[in-house]
Amino acid sequence: MRVELLYHTPNPERAIATAARLCYAPIGASELMEDMPTKRMYSVLSTVLTGGHFSTLEHASFTFALEGVSRTLTHQLVRHRLASYEQQSQRYVKYKDGIEVIKPPTIAANEEASVRFDALIADIQKAYEDFMEAGIPAEDARYVLPNATETKLIMTMNARELRHFFDIRCCNRAQWEIREMAWKMLELVRPVAPYVFCDAGPGCVRGGCPEGKMCCGNPYPKIQLPSAEEMTARVEADE
Repeated sequence: MRVELLYHTPNPERAIATAARLCYAPIGASELMEDMPTKRMYSVLSTVLTGGHFSTLEHASFTFALEGVSRTLTHQLVRHRLASYEQQSQRYVKYKDGIEVIKPPTIAANEEASVRFDALIADIQKAYEDFMEAGIPAEDARYVLPNATETKLIMTMNARELRHFFDIRCCNRAQWEIREMAWKMLELVRPVAPYVFCDAGPGCVRGGCPEGKMCCGNPYPKIQLPSAEEMTARVEADE
């Protein structure tokens, strides 16, 4: 699996803080963005995150390249509707050199299951090639391809939707492949928006488990948002 942060809103935390301040300021956004001290910016972000003023988070977006993931994963991913997706087409991309697949670790660890998995994929590959040679269009031959088929896509989410995505998909109860991807994405966005994503992750890092009776029983450690002063000191120490 490869997860890459291709692009993000420049200075995303300042953009979010500017949007939040504009609601109450007599001056324009450009002046606010340029003149806002770092400590003030983090104070505004603290108010946003603790007060639930989450619409301001929508002004920062993040674009990812995702490769080496299965169609099983992307079927789950597109349920997050407040995002934009472009996915490798099975209608136009033909598998002339074989079907690349994602094999679940539980199957790979079971010798008998792994052999059966490989044999089944080989049979599917043969059927796909036979259909193509018989003149069946790729858009129809693809009907035999499995959920395990590897795919590639580009996805863009804003910071609000990303936090929601991490709430659900970083959870221990999330399916293993999309959970792995979610944690990789979180690791990529934290350095560029450290305060906004400081307490991002499964819901249990901010309080009780939202899964109720279906709780995994193994919560992650709680994360406490740093104060504006603490965050400013961290940033200045890194500069």
